[in-house]
Amino acid sequence: MKLDALTQATGEWLKGTGPESDIVMSSRIRLARNLAQFPFVARASDQDREEIERFLRERIATAPMGRDLDYIDVGRLEEVDRQLLVERQLISREHAEAQGARGVAIDKVEQVSLMINEEDHLRIQCLHSGLDLQGAWSQISMVDDQIGCVVPYAFHERWGYLTACPTNVGTGIRVSVMLHLPALVITRQIDKVFRSLHKISLAVRGLYGEGSQAMGDFYQISNQTTLGRTEEELVAQVGEVVPVLIDYERRAREFLVRETQQNVHDQVSRAFGILRTAQTITAEETMQLLSRVRMGVLLGLIGDVKIADINSLLVRTQPAHLQKIRGIELDTKDHNIERARYLRQHFEAAGGGASPN
Repeated sequence: MKLDALTQATGEWLKGTGPESDIVMSSRIRLARNLAQFPFVARASDQDREEIERFLRERIATAPMGRDLDYIDVGRLEEVDRQLLVERQLISREHAEAQGARGVAIDKVEQVSLMINEEDHLRIQCLHSGLDLQGAWSQISMVDDQIGCVVPYAFHERWGYLTACPTNVGTGIRVSVMLHLPALVITRQIDKVFRSLHKISLAVRGLYGEGSQAMGDFYQISNQTTLGRTEEELVAQVGEVVPVLIDYERRAREFLVRETQQNVHDQVSRAFGILRTAQTITAEETMQLLSRVRMGVLLGLIGDVKIADINSLLVRTQPAHLQKIRGIELDTKDHNIERARYLRQHFEAAGGGASPN
C-alpha cells in the first residue's frame, strides 16, 4: 500500500453512509489476542518481537481474508507516516510510538485493521460508518475465526483470552462508538450525560481513544471491562445506550433551533466564514469550527455542503495529512498556514463555499 494514496482516498467510516450517521460517526470493535508460545509484548525481547511479527504476518497471509489485506511494516515508517495511520484510525498512538518490530494489515476500504505488536501481539479492529455494531461484530468475528484457525491463541479455560491488560482478559473485546454531540455541549448537558455513562461502566474518551482529549465535540463511548461477560452482551450493552444518547442530542438540537435559532445560526455562520477565509488556523480550532458547520449542515442552516466532505476535512486537516498532501515537512507555524490554505482551496473548489441559509 502506498501511504500517499490514503490522502486522496476516503475511508468507509468517513463517508457518513451508515445508520444514524448524523450523530454516530463510526462503530468500532477491537479484539485483543496473544500467541500462546511467546511472552507478552511488554516482556518480549527484540528478537521475540521480530519472531512474533514474522510469525503473524506469514500466518495471517494464509487465511482467506488475509489475501485482501495490504501489509505495512510500521517499524520502518517515518514518523509522519506513522502519524498518518493514527489520524486515519488505522493504528493507535501507542502502536505508532512503540519501538521494535511491528506492523499493520489493512483492507482497501479501511474497515479491517490488524495491528501486530501493539500492547498485545495482535489487535483486530473493524470500523464501520454510523451505528453498525452488529455489522462490525459479524465482520470481526469472521476475521477472528479465520485467524484463530492458523494462529494458536493464548486461552485459559476459566479466564478466557489472556491479554496484557487485566481489563481486557476474558473476551478481549472493546466495543466503541464515536459520537458527534455539539448540541449537548452547547446546552451544557454533556457532563450530566457522561456521569450517567460512568455509573453503568462505560468509558468516555476523545477522538483518538484512551488518553486523548475530546476535540470538536467528538467522543468515543466504550465498555471498560470484559471479564465475566460474553461478546454479544458487551455489544448489546453499548448498542442499547447509544440510541438514548442519539435521542438526547437530537432533542438538544431541536431546542437550539426552537429557542436560540438566531444565536445558533450566528455561530454556524461565523464558523463557516472563518474556515473559508482564515489565513492561519490551528488543528484544534479547525476541529471546533468543522463541528459547528457539521451541525449547521444537519440542521439545514447551511446548504450544498456534504457531510462526507466535512468528515473528510476532519482528518485531512490533521498535521500528518497536511504534510503528505503538500509533500513537504512542516513546523507548527507552517501547519497552521497550510491548513488555512487547504481549507480555502477546498471551499473555493466546491464553488466558493455555500452560503448559510
